[in-house]
Amino acid sequence: MTLLQSQPHPLDPEEQGLLADPRLAEAIALFNAGDWYGCHDGFEALWHETAGAMRPVLQGILQIAVAELHHERGNRRGATILMGEGLGRLGRAEDIALGLDLDSLRQTTTVRLRALQEHGSLDGCQSPRLVATPAQQPSVDCSKSGAGPSPWSI
Repeated sequence: MTLLQSQPHPLDPEEQGLLADPRLAEAIALFNAGDWYGCHDGFEALWHETAGAMRPVLQGILQIAVAELHHERGNRRGATILMGEGLGRLGRAEDIALGLDLDSLRQTTTVRLRALQEHGSLDGCQSPRLVATPAQQPSVDCSKSGAGPSPWSI
């Protein structure tokens, strides 16, 4: 599965290449499954290969994943520091990059960071997720699938 589809902003060649790379989709799936170590490996490999505008985006996501890993392992200080650094990097990014709603990620992570700073606990906080933008949501065209018209169409 690749994430290369239409975007609301023009894509540079680096972003196009990342969207076509199956490792990005795999890292996103691992992030959303809460496999912080596994997604860290995927995002880190892509980050090392990236030199342009997507580099800080990948690094910010990577830092948030590592912050979650630190939290999981009981390292509140490390989680707080890396969560803040990840937010700082993503704060300079567009709201949408790599087909992802970064604004949503920033909002969720900001709530988690405040909870860590104020309470030392993330109880009751929504876990961070990498949400595809509407242009990235998979869709099925039943007329092209051979299934015929959908009985669910209005």
